[in-house]
Amino acid sequence: MATEQQSAEQRLSGIGARPIPEFDGVHDVWPRGARLQAVREAAAAYKVRFTSQGSVRAVRSVDIAAAPYPVKYAFHDAVSVPALPLISMINRMIVVQYDDWNDVPRTLVFEPTVPDGSAEAPFYRNLQKALDKVPGGHLLEKVVLRYYNEPGDVLTKLGLAADDIDFCTFDHLHVQDPRMILGSTEVIEGEARPREPLFGNAKMLVHSRELATLQSLHPMQWAWYVEGGLGGVDLDKAVTFDGDIELGPGIALLWTPGHTDGNHSLVINTPDGVWVSSENGISLDNWQPELSKIPGVRKYHKQFGREICPNANTLEDSLDQYDSMVKEKTLADRCKRDPRWLQILPSTELAPWRRFWPVVPTYAHGGISYGEIKGSLR
Repeated sequence: MATEQQSAEQRLSGIGARPIPEFDGVHDVWPRGARLQAVREAAAAYKVRFTSQGSVRAVRSVDIAAAPYPVKYAFHDAVSVPALPLISMINRMIVVQYDDWNDVPRTLVFEPTVPDGSAEAPFYRNLQKALDKVPGGHLLEKVVLRYYNEPGDVLTKLGLAADDIDFCTFDHLHVQDPRMILGSTEVIEGEARPREPLFGNAKMLVHSRELATLQSLHPMQWAWYVEGGLGGVDLDKAVTFDGDIELGPGIALLWTPGHTDGNHSLVINTPDGVWVSSENGISLDNWQPELSKIPGVRKYHKQFGREICPNANTLEDSLDQYDSMVKEKTLADRCKRDPRWLQILPSTELAPWRRFWPVVPTYAHGGISYGEIKGSLR
């Protein structure tokens, strides 16, 4: 046990990160009502220290692509619009520049989704087959699909090169193909040659439980992960961690289990206060259902007495996901433009398109931008 702990500490030290002691043991508290309270109190205590340590250098979000998603999953079956089975979610990539705990300037890419890889997840393969069989399915596909930027193009737009990136990470690995990020010695089916790393020598930060899930899928998880996504991948390029870690002043990866076992959320401190990003919800309506104008969401809040309404395509542990979303809400600050709303930026967000009315976000931040992203920090 001591050797494992030393190894974990060495991995974190090697990337200029450190564990967050405030959350030690809170996810093991029993019974479950007491656990929720422990999570809430730990988050409040950590926020005081987190905000006192400083903020990140710069952060910028850029939209990648919009993909279809069943309405029934988005709000835990709270919303039922028979004429609208699918909505669109916009994948968003966030670039953060910060100084680590060794005073080394770093660049992190959060959620660098490659749409071609996501399309290979069984859920989306099956959805594509279903659309191909439905009369007018190709027209529906045009309504729910949209492409904005490839992750590599985002770097160019921000004045960055692949070698400027130190780390990449996803809140979880649903519909992600690590081969397309880290490269592979194997040829992906349908391609002519092995994939080169997208971000040079960048390491992927991944919760140990999330990586283990991709290595050994349960049937209840299978539809949402890209099979073979680790084929030919050099796992030395993956830096695993457990629990909650802070990468430097103003930036942390908080373990938020429930949606998946290894789910984690990006937390950053900015001139406007603390922002949180994950896919535990796909709109602010999920975290603040009492303010929602989406039919059914506020009723869900009142009927069940729940302060969140989870994104529920997978329910590996719905109680844990509830606690995790409370953890996120406790860390996030109020929005300066409209203090009713929290500064939570879904990593994949419900598209605010009129064509999907009435299932549109009650409020959307539309992205995040602070400071100036710079190339070649070192």
